[in-house]
Amino acid sequence: MRLPRPRSLAGQLFAMQAVLVAAIVAGCALFTYTADRSQAEESARRQTAATAAAAARSPSVAQAVRSADPSAPLQPYAEALRRDAGVDFVVVMDPRGVRWTHPEPDRIGRTYLGHIGPALEGEVFSEQYAGTLGPSVRTVAPVRDPHSGEVVAIVSAGITVEEITERVGRQVGGLLLVAGAALALGGLGTYVVNARLRRHTHGMNAAELGRMYDYHQAALHAVREGLVMLDGGRRIALANDGARELLGLGEDAVGRPVAELGLPAPLAEALLSSKPRADEVHLTEERVLVVSTRPVVGGERRGTVVTLRDRTELQCLAGELDSERGFTQALRSQAHEAANRLHTVVSLIELGRADEAAGFATAELELAQTLTDRVVEAVAEPVLAALLLGKAAQANERGVELRLTEDSRIDDRQLPDRMSPRDLVTILGNLVDNAVDAASGAHALGGGNGASATGSAARPRVTVTLRAEHGELLLRVRDTGPGIDPEHVEAAFRRGWSTRGPGRGIGLALVRQAVHRGRGTVDVDRGAEGGAVLTVRLPLPGPVRRPAPHGPAPHGPVGPSSAKGARL
Repeated sequence: MRLPRPRSLAGQLFAMQAVLVAAIVAGCALFTYTADRSQAEESARRQTAATAAAAARSPSVAQAVRSADPSAPLQPYAEALRRDAGVDFVVVMDPRGVRWTHPEPDRIGRTYLGHIGPALEGEVFSEQYAGTLGPSVRTVAPVRDPHSGEVVAIVSAGITVEEITERVGRQVGGLLLVAGAALALGGLGTYVVNARLRRHTHGMNAAELGRMYDYHQAALHAVREGLVMLDGGRRIALANDGARELLGLGEDAVGRPVAELGLPAPLAEALLSSKPRADEVHLTEERVLVVSTRPVVGGERRGTVVTLRDRTELQCLAGELDSERGFTQALRSQAHEAANRLHTVVSLIELGRADEAAGFATAELELAQTLTDRVVEAVAEPVLAALLLGKAAQANERGVELRLTEDSRIDDRQLPDRMSPRDLVTILGNLVDNAVDAASGAHALGGGNGASATGSAARPRVTVTLRAEHGELLLRVRDTGPGIDPEHVEAAFRRGWSTRGPGRGIGLALVRQAVHRGRGTVDVDRGAEGGAVLTVRLPLPGPVRRPAPHGPAPHGPVGPSSAKGARL
């Protein structure tokens, strides 16, 4: 048999609050009833004390006591006083307790039921006693002779408990009406609050909410992607471990507005957008993030759910893939050039000009070997050396001359310990690609800035400097293109900025990101030939000691602006 589902949290709270409201109202009603009854009894004591004292001090009572038949004048007086004072009885008796007056005339002459001892001693006192009219609150006062001061009679005025109960009962009716109204209003308010709670908890009970919270916490910490929830005020309502790591958030991030987190402006704008966004790429100082946002709407804007995916490694892999593709294209172009040269050699041999064919082949071989030897000698890091060789072939295909300056040299173990070769490839590869684009574009538009010694237009050129000095690794790329306008330097390092149309503009952004990871700096300047000069400095793990160069012709130091170097 299927067990009944436990009552929802809202239902449990409603039952508990209804019982609590009822208990509070009942307690208040009981307290009020008790207080009213006590107040009614006290009021009855004061009323009977005033009536008894008035009768005891009345000269007519003292005069009637000395008459032969005291009942005759005292009975009408006592009844009139009883009605005027609003008490149930006024009894005048002699010192022995024999009644001279009574509301019921047939009880006149009988003994008073109650205590009179204190009154015989001249004391006025009150008590509750069950007399002939039932339990009553009464006050007993002595009547003194005006001349001798002797107690000559006793007066008792009282109100029955039944009368007191009737008085309280009349108040209890109003009390019950107020208590009922309070209970109804409390129940209605409790129902309204719990109906709202039921909507927010979707009718779940406490156990279900507890399990959901446990699952929620486990899921948040298990998911590698970042998850951020913003409330209606654009403040951080929740951020899992992945989001804290990707955005660099501290422990105090929850409750802070997004505008105060110090995020890049485009990323902050995406988080604050009121429209959904899907798979937008944004850059932070160290990461490439894919951001998706979706507003939470339930009758009103309640906030935004943001998911973050780290695309840094994927972007680096894509950069490596681009480099490999560039190497492939370079090999293809070199194979094409080698085929052309081979055909030339074969044709010269077929024409019987073997000496010229041998000279041509030897010259080409020496040129290729010189190129390889120069790069390998200057750059001990194989990844950077291969990158430069590939970029040289690509630049040559586009009619751009790629040079490595004479003072360039990177020996073993002279790389930043904070950076991987992948980051160096990202930095140098993007700087060279942008420089080649700028130089070839300016040449195609007739904007070559240099001139040869003979006055003819110079071939577009990109000059690369790689060296370790003064405890840092220097990478400088200089081109003969149009340069970067100083007003656009900061914008050039933001994602999406490009002068070559849509779909471009991420290279320099990735460069700055990789440089930031390596705790380095990147500077932009204008070269002597008018092109852009981009210089990256990365701290090295220890002091740099430049070893003595190998070979008979050491490479002397050349200034950063020098164009001397090996032609690649």
